Amino acid sequence: MAASGIAAGITERATFAAGCFWGVEASFRRVKGVLSTRVGYTGGTTDHPTYAEVCTGRTGHAEAVEITYDPAVISYRELLDIFWSIHDPTELNRQGPDIGTNYRSAIFTHSGEQKRLAEESRDRLQASGRFVSRRIVTEIVPAGIFWPAEEYHQQYFEKQGRSGGCHI
Repeated sequence: MAASGIAAGITERATFAAGCFWGVEASFRRVKGVLSTRVGYTGGTTDHPTYAEVCTGRTGHAEAVEITYDPAVISYRELLDIFWSIHDPTELNRQGPDIGTNYRSAIFTHSGEQKRLAEESRDRLQASGRFVSRRIVTEIVPAGIFWPAEEYHQQYFEKQGRSGGCHI
């Protein structure tokens, strides 16, 4: 029997933005092999941004979720499948009623392998015909500094006693 990545001390990170980070986090927290999540801001130019600053759209950050996972239990490919299923990657700078660059669809890659897998999965999804004539606008960019959001945003739905989400 193979040892899990956590037993072997091997974990990996994935970072996704798909609209409001509360729902994205809730979707991934339920997944076997996801060890931890934290919501925050990445992809922008301001150090230590606050929620209020990010919401102005002037910092360049996206609301994102950083996931620590056990690759012996769940693969990055499987995380990508979840990512694509929880939002509409054809909506530019919005998800549903949430509008702004901070709600953009993005994959922040931590390695060349993650970049390759993300691009392959995007291209496969685009070719599948699921979105008919709409183009996937999801950014695939190298991960930069991840600034954790304020504590009240972490595991927001759990703190509110809700199991819901913000996404399709």
